[in-house]
Amino acid sequence: MHQNLTIQRRRTRHVLRLLTLILSVCTLLGSLSIAGFAATDFPSDATPTRVYLDGKEILKDECIILDSLTYVPLRAFCALFDDCTITWNKKTNTATVKSDALLLTAQQDNIYITANGHYYYTVGKIRNIDGRLYLPIRPLVRAFASELTWNASARCVEISTQNRKSTAVAWANYNADEVYWLSRIISAESRGEPMEGQIAVGNVVLNRVRSKSYPNTIYGVIFDRKHGTQFSPVSMGTIYHTPAQSSVIAAKMCLEGYTLSDSILFFMNPRIATNNWISKNRPFAFRIGNHNFYN
Repeated sequence: MHQNLTIQRRRTRHVLRLLTLILSVCTLLGSLSIAGFAATDFPSDATPTRVYLDGKEILKDECIILDSLTYVPLRAFCALFDDCTITWNKKTNTATVKSDALLLTAQQDNIYITANGHYYYTVGKIRNIDGRLYLPIRPLVRAFASELTWNASARCVEISTQNRKSTAVAWANYNADEVYWLSRIISAESRGEPMEGQIAVGNVVLNRVRSKSYPNTIYGVIFDRKHGTQFSPVSMGTIYHTPAQSSVIAAKMCLEGYTLSDSILFFMNPRIATNNWISKNRPFAFRIGNHNFYN
């Protein structure tokens, strides 16, 4: 009897050692599978992804998908493209990237960057993640005059520098008249609205410019009277007020080609609208801030 108990205890100890070994191996494999990725305290809803530059993987374990956007660390990403210096302004939470060919700024929580005078919409907010500034990758690739492709089957980003003619985007050269009028209509119609709402107002104007049903210039669309005054700021005179700085930025992003929709042609604030023709006759698209937008 005593001998049987001894054998049973030995077997129990052996099973416990084996379980401990298995748990240790599982823990080791788990740590190896997320090596590097776990080194940064990413948001819980972030998932790792891969980024390739001219066929070679870059920033391994540092790239994530968040809110359907690929984010990369600003400093490490820029260092791959040029000999850059990066400074940080603690008062404004703004990073400034400088090289011989590029001047780029990125402010925490903004939804745009500047690159050689261009204003590039980032779609998602610029984030401070574990002490590092993370940006959506697409505008950064534009800043370095490169091309980006999303490989859906492999769920990774592929960047190519093969066709670029310079190491950075050329300096911006916006049409002053277009910025003048587009920023004024955006400001007059959506001052105080979220940046996305200001962009959407600019999209409506530019969508009309491209439509055969409206004049083919920004000025022409704003002052179009074919079916009566199209925009109330024209009749009220607020179209001539100095625009908010955010509206100037929104106008430039619209002129860069960024759009929330290429089909919206109307918008209205239902709380103050005196005419409901739009809501009764046009398909509803979406709402941002105080405005409803329609196709």
